[in-house]
Amino acid sequence: MQSLGHSRSAHRDNHILHTPDAFVRAPWPGMKNATAIIHATPTIGAKFTQYTAEFEAGGHLPASHLQRFVYVISGEINTANATLGPGAYAYFGEGQSSQLDSPSGARAVVIEKPYQPLSGTPPPSHFSGYENTITPQPLMGDPDLEVRSLIPSDPSFDFAVNTMTFRPGATLPMVEVHVMEHGLIFLEGGGIYRLGDFWYPVTVGDFIYMAPYCPQWFGALGKTPAKYLIYKDWNRAA
Repeated sequence: MQSLGHSRSAHRDNHILHTPDAFVRAPWPGMKNATAIIHATPTIGAKFTQYTAEFEAGGHLPASHLQRFVYVISGEINTANATLGPGAYAYFGEGQSSQLDSPSGARAVVIEKPYQPLSGTPPPSHFSGYENTITPQPLMGDPDLEVRSLIPSDPSFDFAVNTMTFRPGATLPMVEVHVMEHGLIFLEGGGIYRLGDFWYPVTVGDFIYMAPYCPQWFGALGKTPAKYLIYKDWNRAA
């Protein structure tokens, strides 16, 4: 039986919680043997687009004219430069060959954004890597909260993507309020997220959009670590 109109999903003025029970799948333009779960686009006021791409065997996502960042959740994806397995990621600048193909099926986070040039700084080049090769850093000295930066700390990049891993009971050290917007997807575990004046239980597969200046805080619950992938605009004036 359906849940009689109930969902954890929510849409408020400064945030969205998008949960798997409410996902609608649709083809992204040019997709073949693949569909997209579209989480955030400029239609909600975001300056970026984020979706989960689900590839069947022989699935294809054409190149984008925008910057593109991809993080593989499961399966295998081929790019023009590398083969990416679970936990792998890649960045493509505007005009670079960013098409994605999956020989046997895969799921991946895809983030796209128009590039904001910075005077005197050349645009970034393509790169790829594996999350597990990055040394985690404690957030504000807390060893129970680990951050891995997937985008180099370089002013040529106008956004950042990190994974954040919370041991059970770990929390953000403060309620954050800032000019950056976020796109966040839970990869493991769960807990409680404060967004604005609302409190939400969150778990694997949930997506959150946070507008600029949305008060935000997270605490991990359960017996296993909580982990999410998070986007933010960075290195540019608003």
